[in-house]
Amino acid sequence: MAGHSVTVETLKFDNLALKALPVDSSMDVSQRQVPGACFSLVDPTPVENPTLVCASLPALALLDLDSPSEIARPEFVKAFSGNSILPGSRPAAHCYCGHQFGYFSGQLGDGAAMYLGEVINRRGERWEIQLKGAGLTPFSRTADGRKVLRSSVREFLCSEAMYHLGIPTTRAGTCITSDSRVIRDIFYDGRPTHERCTLVLRIAPTFLRFGSFEIFKPEDAQTGRKGPSVGRKDILVKMLDYAVENFYPEIWAEHKENKPVMYVEFYKEVVRRTARMVAEWQCVGWCHGVLNTDNMSILGVTIDYGPFGFMDKFDPQFICNGSDDGGRYTYARQPEMCKWNCNKFAKAIMDVVPLEDTTRHVELFDEEFSQRYKHKMRQKFGLKKELSKDGELVQSFLDTMQKTGGDFTNCFRCLSRLPLPSSPDYEVKRSAVLDYLVSQSSSLAEVKIANKPSLDKRQLSMFITLAQSNPQVVAMLGKSHEFLHREMEKISTLEELDKMSEQEITNKNRECWASWLNKYKDRLEEEEKDVQDLKKLAEDRVSTMNSVNPRFILRNYIAQNAIVAAEKGDYSEVQNVLRLLESPYSETAPMETTAPFVSQEAAASSSVDSSASAKTDSPAGKSSATCHAARLDYEGKPPSWAAELRVT
Repeated sequence: MAGHSVTVETLKFDNLALKALPVDSSMDVSQRQVPGACFSLVDPTPVENPTLVCASLPALALLDLDSPSEIARPEFVKAFSGNSILPGSRPAAHCYCGHQFGYFSGQLGDGAAMYLGEVINRRGERWEIQLKGAGLTPFSRTADGRKVLRSSVREFLCSEAMYHLGIPTTRAGTCITSDSRVIRDIFYDGRPTHERCTLVLRIAPTFLRFGSFEIFKPEDAQTGRKGPSVGRKDILVKMLDYAVENFYPEIWAEHKENKPVMYVEFYKEVVRRTARMVAEWQCVGWCHGVLNTDNMSILGVTIDYGPFGFMDKFDPQFICNGSDDGGRYTYARQPEMCKWNCNKFAKAIMDVVPLEDTTRHVELFDEEFSQRYKHKMRQKFGLKKELSKDGELVQSFLDTMQKTGGDFTNCFRCLSRLPLPSSPDYEVKRSAVLDYLVSQSSSLAEVKIANKPSLDKRQLSMFITLAQSNPQVVAMLGKSHEFLHREMEKISTLEELDKMSEQEITNKNRECWASWLNKYKDRLEEEEKDVQDLKKLAEDRVSTMNSVNPRFILRNYIAQNAIVAAEKGDYSEVQNVLRLLESPYSETAPMETTAPFVSQEAAASSSVDSSASAKTDSPAGKSSATCHAARLDYEGKPPSWAAELRVT
């Protein structure tokens, strides 16, 4: 294809997964178990009048499809809406299982996603492409295999946002909507609405996940469920060999003559990559929301963007998924949960690789996570020297953000504005940075919103009584002891806040930040010691900090702003946000959206749900005043209504 433009019709497909792994040839898309197979053949369900919402040229370049003229062709939209099947493509749905919220759920599989095939680009790279929202598969269960505009815009934008932040991730090439509709009860209030069927083109070397290997799991003692391919050790061997040979070629080349050693080395590398990935998440304040084993890639890349969220104000107990009442997947617990999943992966392959050969290597997770996290945090603070007390400095910064309700992204980003202590303008700039940090802290009203309990006192009292007499029932209702404890703390905090004034909150925040800046100054003085070229040190410090502390992230309110416009037929804001997210560290990118400001009322009229429903807590008709400039600042502190957005 050298010298010729690539079109959707001339993509070079080589569907190795379907050749190497067993395929169920039945085209029956009714709900059923699929034993003895890794894939089931399916066809996408066409949609009416497919329309391109947005395309990512950098992602499509992986397929050599980054020509604007090619993207503008009707055939392009047909191909990636499922309305036509490309030459060489063979759609299929992947069979996998999973531990969901700690419990084995049995067969899950691609209920709304479809493998289209694997494309070989001009550079000889192999990329698997998927359509998410393409229609029914045998794994759709009681669902319809469709995704809607809300969730699709969020997944499309966040996939690309994560890539440009430098975090391992699957990619999103296109977001295409249609006039076909599905019914969704957005707010779980018995008033369903018709929403547009929308599809996302997903790109990755593979979408194999931990759950892919759980199809062999025997009956689970807790749930009574089992994988559809129990006892098929022959398939497990095929999957392991396929995964190592194609996605860990260095391990294959070195150990293919000694398979037991090869499988252990493969497992160890999966653990390391997973640890590095979650360390990257922690350093930008990002939460996955549904860290089940079926959402964990064997490549250590971020997959399946459902109810994700970037933190606004820092809170270690931040929950981005409104359905996670038990707080299993809080920000602080993400490393622990990913390590837990690595243990489950070891058990998934135990019929071929004995547990004693894998589980002793799970501790590699802690080592790898710590190393990556410390390295990244030193960069975020502009620290070149490695001192043992750096951990204390980092923790004190996080503690100060938590005490003040400081904005995670903006507080980190502003630190590069503080010069080295030897600079003649240090005190002036320190004062400015202090003012900014205080401005990025939570007001009294915002602290009250953050501590608004989910249960009223009567409900909480009932659950506490029930927890003492029948804790199993409370657990079944999704209310953990940790959840009840947090609710009690919130009620207590609100009572204290009622006694405080806005000025008292501001003064407290200023004192906290002033104290921390003194610690930071002491540490920066350590950086200056024995350095001859302080000018270069200062320049390198700022450059490093601004390359790892993003200026722009995909906050919920930014995504919601784009969704509200898109649901009205205006896709320009999705495109604007994508361009912004493609340069998250830029000093020159514009700060404001070109779309009108979305009020709280407008935000509440459209769900921010990733897969089911979400809603602001504010009564309809009560909106905050619109911005006088009719613009929303995507770099500044989130608007007040952003705190009430909920994703489930």
